[in-house]
Amino acid sequence: MELKAIDPDRERSLAVCETLGATAHGVLIQRDTYFHAPHGRLKLREEEGATPHLIAYKRQDQAGQRESRYRIVDVDQVAELRVALSSALGIKVVVAKKRSLFLWNQVRIHLDEVKGLGDFIEFEAVAGDGSDLSREKAHVATMRQAFAIDDSHVIGESYCDLACRNSAARTR
Repeated sequence: MELKAIDPDRERSLAVCETLGATAHGVLIQRDTYFHAPHGRLKLREEEGATPHLIAYKRQDQAGQRESRYRIVDVDQVAELRVALSSALGIKVVVAKKRSLFLWNQVRIHLDEVKGLGDFIEFEAVAGDGSDLSREKAHVATMRQAFAIDDSHVIGESYCDLACRNSAARTR
């Protein structure tokens, strides 16, 4: 289960992480190249100091808690794969972000600074096989309450969609 929202006060969000006792896992510098995909989304994630990954995922574009199904594949030849996928599918958009990662009760808390888009907060409660998702939904609801996330800040779009819309607005 996940929830994404605009983060109107990054410093406050950092303070909430500390108050909750969430464990800091560093700052990740990520570049996601999104490709045109006939089903769901497909992105190539490059992260400083980490193995690149190809991530295929599907989820509804709805504001609020939502289920996300994904598959992650390690990539050995990232440049060659980017060229191959670009040739076959075309690049939709590239999203660059700085992510502060925290963990709390099996919930990943992402405080993201997304280039050209602003600051966001995202909660991901990863479900194990056979989960009915009730525990994960409760954890995300707890996070939303702890961070006092207003309905007006919750978004249903991916960074890909936001970046595409932002890019289209700039070209008008």
